[in-house]
Amino acid sequence: MPAPKSERLLNLLIMLLVQRRPIAKDRIRELLYPDSRPDAFEKMFERDKDELRSLGIPVEVAQLDPLFDDEIGYRIPPDEFALPDVSLTPEEAAVVSLASRVWQQATMAQATTDAVRKLNAAGLDVDLTALDIAQPRQNADEPAFATTWEAVCDRTRIVFDYQRPDEPEPRRRHVQPWGLVRTSGRWYLVGFDTDRDAERVFRLDRVCSPVRKVGPARAYDVPPDTDLREVIDRLAPMPAAERAVLLVRKGAGHSFRRRASHVEEGVRGPDDSTTWDCVELDRPARGLVDEVLYHGPDVVLVEPAALRAEVVRRLEAVAG
Repeated sequence: MPAPKSERLLNLLIMLLVQRRPIAKDRIRELLYPDSRPDAFEKMFERDKDELRSLGIPVEVAQLDPLFDDEIGYRIPPDEFALPDVSLTPEEAAVVSLASRVWQQATMAQATTDAVRKLNAAGLDVDLTALDIAQPRQNADEPAFATTWEAVCDRTRIVFDYQRPDEPEPRRRHVQPWGLVRTSGRWYLVGFDTDRDAERVFRLDRVCSPVRKVGPARAYDVPPDTDLREVIDRLAPMPAAERAVLLVRKGAGHSFRRRASHVEEGVRGPDDSTTWDCVELDRPARGLVDEVLYHGPDVVLVEPAALRAEVVRRLEAVAG
């Protein structure tokens, strides 16, 4: 039986990335598509190559022998696959964080191990350092994340105990998970609560029991055109600050400056030795803390005090 598409693509990516020399199509079929008929292999291999290329991965076609051009092979040049330095917005960084967490899950690690073991067993000359460029290293620390993410991907119902701060005891929840969203430094699960027969939003750090998958995969469909962030904004609105004050270095914080209600230049900073620009925002956006942290030392949040405390808390967590 052919491997699932996601597993095939991951294995093909690893195989072509770690090759020091191009690998022949017959060898690829033997190692990665052993149970497929010749015609089915040709179709799957062409689709898989096209899918990798559509993701921006350079699948290179090259001669196996420099003196003869009648036999070709495939590889992914690591130097072309490596990304240049990139600058991400807070929203984009959250997506990268999610993707990187998925990479670090046991299922992905196992798939990687299996693929490399097959290559080594076949006696192929592999360069495992090439995998470093495809391995992000950010984390999601909530214990509930891994199983919940798997359930989102599989569309499998889950059950867990959930502790609300205004209730003395946790409650058991049965949920069809639709998706995970990171905002304001936390992960949120959006889904359909089958006990309450309504869509709900859950903070993952308030899940106080192991998450269990219940029933078969593909047991439900996510409503079409579902906007997870819109659901969060509607069902779990965060109290928006009426006003925010930031200190921004010269030449930095342009996203804040564009939205500013007032900018005062040449303001003394906290250490009284550096001048900053004081930027005031009316009704700042939900992701203000993430946006401030994204700018690093170039932006200091002064007000409101509650959000400033959240910035300090998250910086101390990283430092500790």
